[in-house]
Amino acid sequence: MEQETQELRKAGLKVTHPRMRILQIFEEDGVRHLTAEDVYKKLLAYQEDIGLATVYRVLTQFEAAGILSKHNFEGGQAVYELDRGQHHDHMIDVDSGKVIEFVSEEIERLQREIASRHGYEIQDHSLVLYVRPKRTK
Repeated sequence: MEQETQELRKAGLKVTHPRMRILQIFEEDGVRHLTAEDVYKKLLAYQEDIGLATVYRVLTQFEAAGILSKHNFEGGQAVYELDRGQHHDHMIDVDSGKVIEFVSEEIERLQREIASRHGYEIQDHSLVLYVRPKRTK
């Protein structure tokens, strides 16, 4: 509880019950990518009286404060994840919508080389692969 309080204050946000509960949901083990509706359903399961409009408002505030990152993957709703400053890329299973995180230094190196060949330095990037499970023969 103290960690969440410090994180909110560091971001310049007032410590409120809705902000604390929503931050705790993201810090729970398990699913890392949540929609606003996912967060709302978890709050309902915990019998919290926090409305969907409040969830959206808090998620927007957390994104602006750098606590959460928002991703708008094609064909789906926006998903949020804690922004811990560690770069990673994503794969999206097009059948199930499952989000898979991965890190590949080889891909990162290739991207830097390609940008350099064209006379650029990468400032930021996002890589999303849309995948389907391999069919076994």
